[in-house]
Amino acid sequence: MTIASYRRILLKLSGEALMGDGQYGIDPATVTRMAGEVKAAQDTGLEICLVIGGGNIFRGMAGAAQGMDRAQADYMGMLATVMNALAMQSALEQLGVPTRVQSAIEMDKVCEPVIRRRAQRHLEKGRVVIFAAGVGAPYFTTDSGAALRAAEMKCDALLKGTSVDGVYNADPKLDPNAVRYDTLSYDRVLQDNLKVMDASAVALCRDNSIPIVVFSIREQGNLARVLSGQGTATTVHQKD
Repeated sequence: MTIASYRRILLKLSGEALMGDGQYGIDPATVTRMAGEVKAAQDTGLEICLVIGGGNIFRGMAGAAQGMDRAQADYMGMLATVMNALAMQSALEQLGVPTRVQSAIEMDKVCEPVIRRRAQRHLEKGRVVIFAAGVGAPYFTTDSGAALRAAEMKCDALLKGTSVDGVYNADPKLDPNAVRYDTLSYDRVLQDNLKVMDASAVALCRDNSIPIVVFSIREQGNLARVLSGQGTATTVHQKD
């Protein structure tokens, strides 16, 4: 299946992407721009799920590194993802896109619990579904949560929007000679420790044959270009 033929996708965004040029928190203008990107993609007929990290507010592993109990820190990070999900929901609905937030930690005053069949029905009705709070358990990243939801929702691909335009053999911000890959196999990513996503997320996508498409979300209109097969990205699938 080619990128242009995808019917249902899961878009994974880092929490840092919502900061814009800031150092912390949520930049409303950046969230609105990204919501516009999601709307443009949905307008092509795609069914879209979203997972957003929480690193712009709190990162569990960073808290643990400073002496905080790891499980407690991870739960705090999950709450940060709910805040980001609600911000994105508000931005999407201001653009006329019906959106539902489902959280793996139940908080029925602000969002729905994760219920797979309900989420599927939302997608069928043209709603964007934002999955928050990761997998609802500590020691798992939002990458793993994204891979899990992509598998549950039978998505055709997992698109990871980052600050770089694909996967490189070295950090392109530090090494001017870094080479970008057009395609990679799951096993190559794992063997070379290329940091596309955490290993458990890559393995879950591999086991369910879900391609991972890594692209830059910071470029205006890039999501639509990648989905049309025109943009720059790296696709991770079965074979190089």
